[in-house]
Amino acid sequence: MKRETILEASGLKRYYEVERGSFKAKAELKALNGATFTLEKGCTLAVVGESGCGKSTLARLVTMIEAPTAGELSIRGVDIVAADLATKRKLKSKVQIVFQDPYGSLNPRQKIGHALEEPLLVNTNMSKDERRRAVRAMMDLVGLRPEQYDRFPHMFSGGQRQRIAVARALMLNPEIVVLDEPVSALDVSIQAQILNLLLDLQQRFNLAYLFISHDLSVVKHVADEIMVMYLGMVIEMGSRDAIFTHPRHPYTRALLSATPVADPLREKKRIVLHGEPPSPIDPPHGCYFNPRCTETIDICFKQFPDLRPCGKARVACHNPIGDS
Repeated sequence: MKRETILEASGLKRYYEVERGSFKAKAELKALNGATFTLEKGCTLAVVGESGCGKSTLARLVTMIEAPTAGELSIRGVDIVAADLATKRKLKSKVQIVFQDPYGSLNPRQKIGHALEEPLLVNTNMSKDERRRAVRAMMDLVGLRPEQYDRFPHMFSGGQRQRIAVARALMLNPEIVVLDEPVSALDVSIQAQILNLLLDLQQRFNLAYLFISHDLSVVKHVADEIMVMYLGMVIEMGSRDAIFTHPRHPYTRALLSATPVADPLREKKRIVLHGEPPSPIDPPHGCYFNPRCTETIDICFKQFPDLRPCGKARVACHNPIGDS
């Protein structure tokens, strides 16, 4: 069955000017350097990669917290970049975000009932009673009890606070939810509960998720499609099965080799990447991954590869891993 495309990004870029001292010209940091992807209703696109690869920058662009330096970004065919303020305001209610830290994302002086009512107070004409009923209904959906309405955030556990954050993101009936490392700050036992809650809510409301994570064991549980990023560039894209069963890019293969496997009889070889990722201010010539790659050929040092079809995925690599 063909799914409905709700968000489209083409050549999306975000650059920042960086001070380098009194007597030096400003440098240009290419945090995101040309991401192209689509997001469909009811599906989860997972974005993975090391810290500093551009995942959170992408989240800020999709949620319209920041504007892109270049490229196109549209929701239901409406160009976000060119839209006027009234249109952007309307679109922002359709895209919500759940942050990584359930402790820092809530106002410690605000009761959670009021925190959940706030989006409705600002963006709708609902009466106080209507807002209260809507909040209580949402609390029930995410597994919170009615008597917790008047409690402060410090009275909740980390998992409960993340349930509150999820509830707040859903108060305006969004179509897209950006999940920025939503379970990384939680205990493993609680992570599974929150992930199952997110999957249940996705099915109930037909939500599109942009799921940002560095934990591939979590990604394997939730993703439909996976986008692998390195130093602001998309280097591999494909279905979850294609990426996990046959990674084509050496970097993707190294990431997967670090994923724990709950099978003591399965032999697993860890691929260790030597060296640190290059600076996004001064990336290497050619493929950005070439200083750490064991599969380089001459062209890897001269030209960055285009993202092109390779097997069941798309990969930006001059020498992709072939069938074994």
